[in-house]
Amino acid sequence: MTKPRWRARSLFLLAYLLFALLPIYWMAMMSFKTNEEILSAFTLWPRDFTFANYRTIFTDPAWYSGYINSLIYVAINTVISIAVALPAAYAFSRYSFLGDKHLFFWLLTNRMTPPAVFLLPFFQLYSTVGLMDTHIAVALAHLLFNVPLAVWILEGFMSGIPREIDETAAIDGYSFPRFFLTIFLPLIKAGVGVAAFFCFMFSWVELLLARTLTSVNAKPIVATMTRTVSASGMDWATLAAAGVLTIVPGAVVIWFVRHYIAKGFAMGRV
Repeated sequence: MTKPRWRARSLFLLAYLLFALLPIYWMAMMSFKTNEEILSAFTLWPRDFTFANYRTIFTDPAWYSGYINSLIYVAINTVISIAVALPAAYAFSRYSFLGDKHLFFWLLTNRMTPPAVFLLPFFQLYSTVGLMDTHIAVALAHLLFNVPLAVWILEGFMSGIPREIDETAAIDGYSFPRFFLTIFLPLIKAGVGVAAFFCFMFSWVELLLARTLTSVNAKPIVATMTRTVSASGMDWATLAAAGVLTIVPGAVVIWFVRHYIAKGFAMGRV
């Protein structure tokens, strides 16, 4: 690679990083400002540095309960999604049956469908059975989108495992549950990590279903952040602090599964 071309690519990468990180930097700086400073002047750094906005979030139940509620239903959704997707992906990977390709494509179409399409059926169903404003209501609703995604990712990883391993385990007398848990599952742990990451992220950032299916007891942080308007106007500073804290769980998950995500890109399933 010639030196001018290397410099051009380096400059392009640097410009992209600045463009991508600028909104995060700006939001972080706003979180340490007061509303008066945000609305009165353009400053690159807080003139009156304050932690009052973060103190509000950690002491006000209306704020910190939103994070707790979000983590609860996202964790439930991720566990159920992986538990359901593992046997389904194994079936698509190892067996051929009537309509398997059509069923696999139909699962993916659920991921492509806007959440608003399923909003009214979920609302009426949950109102009837008494699941409104519960964590399990949002977790089950998000299964409609996360299970197909998890199946698609896991099927790609499972298809990369030779069938001879299954046959050898059967000859050695392994029962299927024992084979799947002790031999097969460790071989696709990268795929499980990637699928769990995407299930977590899609459930964490989804707004429409989470906001509509909850009101008080299970209201997530994404819904709380849309209700910061008061008689005095928009509370920009507290909203910025909430935005910074909303990024933290995703960053932590990315840190733990970063190697698995890279492997997923290499296998062409991410």
